[in-house]
Amino acid sequence: MSFASPPEPTPSRPFGAPSAPADDPPILIVPGLYNSGPDHWQSHWERALPNAERVDQVDWERPTLGDWTISLAEAVRSRPGAILVAHSLGCALVCHLAQVTGGRGVRGALLVAPADVNREGPAGRLLIGFSPIPRPRLPFPTLVVASRDDPYVAIERAEAFARGWGSRFVDLGRAGHINVDSGHGAWPRGRTLLNELIRVTANASPQP
Repeated sequence: MSFASPPEPTPSRPFGAPSAPADDPPILIVPGLYNSGPDHWQSHWERALPNAERVDQVDWERPTLGDWTISLAEAVRSRPGAILVAHSLGCALVCHLAQVTGGRGVRGALLVAPADVNREGPAGRLLIGFSPIPRPRLPFPTLVVASRDDPYVAIERAEAFARGWGSRFVDLGRAGHINVDSGHGAWPRGRTLLNELIRVTANASPQP
């Protein structure tokens, strides 16, 4: 995802699509501002994983916290026990959802390049409705992945978020915003991290 301009959106499969095997948890793809285009790793994963579906939003260019939270909550209700795979503003959305619902129906979350919604600068005005980002411990297992040269969050802030959320933290080094612009296509390292999270949550029950 890039905040510079909206990429071409990738069509989502309907939530009524065939479900994955019982031992393979549902994966809900949670993009950030402007959605994730066809070359974004989230889109690669959506195409590659039969149990993955994208959480669609009414307006990707002018996000509102209420509307986006409702969309995510409805998706979780349709796919209980889901692993959330969020990028950028999607990470803040996951945290707000947890505050509202207590994390009901969520088994875990992979939070990649969490956008600092409190910051100023490019696209900052579009994120103000998501500020301040919730900092309490999240009620499900989480893994935060961040970069040392992400223009949308300082590494120290990302690490502080992870501590507050009770997340495992992964520092990718100088990896940009972990999107297409920073050279992340299918991002196999991310798939490895996702598989690790799935194993960690294998014996965990989602919040009732």
